[in-house]
Amino acid sequence: MGRRKGTTGLTPLELEIMNVLWDTGAANVQTVRQRLGRRRELAYTTVQTMLNLLHRKGKVKRQLQDRTYHYRPAVTRGREVSHMIRDVVDRLFGGSAEELVQSLVDTRQLTPETLERLAAAVEKGKGDDGK
Repeated sequence: MGRRKGTTGLTPLELEIMNVLWDTGAANVQTVRQRLGRRRELAYTTVQTMLNLLHRKGKVKRQLQDRTYHYRPAVTRGREVSHMIRDVVDRLFGGSAEELVQSLVDTRQLTPETLERLAAAVEKGKGDDGK
C-alpha cells in the first residue's frame, strides 16, 4: 500500500511506538498503549499487532517475562533518523542533500540565524577532518 517492496522504513504509527520505546526502554503492550493514549486511543490488539510487525522488521526485540512479552528497541533513534532522512533525500530530491537544504531555505524553514549557525558548524567540521 504505497510502500516500496523491501522498504524497512517506519509508518507514522510505528514511529510513534518506537518513540515510546526509545523514551521508556523495555515495555509491554499495555505500557506502550498507555503512553500512546496520551496522543491517541488505540485498541490493545492494534498495539500488539504493531509491535509484532516491528519485531518482524527487526526494529524491536522481545523477551517473554511472566507470560508477557516485553519489547525494546533493536535500533537506535539516530540510526532510524538517518535512514528516514536518506529516504526523503532520495525520493524527494533525487539524492541531493543540497536540494533539500535549498528547499528548507526557499520555504523559510531555515532562518538567517540558523543558516549562520549551520555554516559555522560546517566550518568547524572541516577543521576536524584534518585531525
